[in-house]
Amino acid sequence: MSLPHAILTSLAEKPGSGAELAQRFDKSIGYFWQATHQQIYRELARLEERGLIRSAAREATRGRKRDYAVLPAGLEELARWTVLAQDPLPVRDALLVRLRAVAVMRAGSAPGDTARAVMRAELARHRGLHEQQLSLYQGVEGDDFTAGSGAQAQNTPDLRLQRAVLRAGIMFEQAWVNWADETLPTLEH
Repeated sequence: MSLPHAILTSLAEKPGSGAELAQRFDKSIGYFWQATHQQIYRELARLEERGLIRSAAREATRGRKRDYAVLPAGLEELARWTVLAQDPLPVRDALLVRLRAVAVMRAGSAPGDTARAVMRAELARHRGLHEQQLSLYQGVEGDDFTAGSGAQAQNTPDLRLQRAVLRAGIMFEQAWVNWADETLPTLEH
């Protein structure tokens, strides 16, 4: 995935200023593709240079606040990108390699016991972080996709796709928490 396509997606959902885009990005696409506000603003300039978006000065504001919207060429680029085949990315997590390293250290030796204790604390910390993210995703789902919310009342195919993306995040975080619960006891003496 690339940042330009994430930005095009967000602007296609709702045009707005760079600040509004960055704020929305943090609350939606940013869960799955992180970018700093500086990166977002740099990419907005590049997308405009390429003729994929347009910007216009916001009326009745001071400063350089601009509104951005996707142009037809931007939608064409987004359509081109969405149909590209891409293999799943392999898991690349240093924590998993560190666990393998602990596995080759002899239990009962000073380095091995120290490494196991430190790794147990680190794995517990990671579990907590994943549990927080899971709770956040579940809150978004409850707020945005339950009976009585505006989104649920509309129940369109587009909203079902948005929820499917959120559900993937929920399932990933739940699987990680379950795996950590299964793995933590193996680091006890």
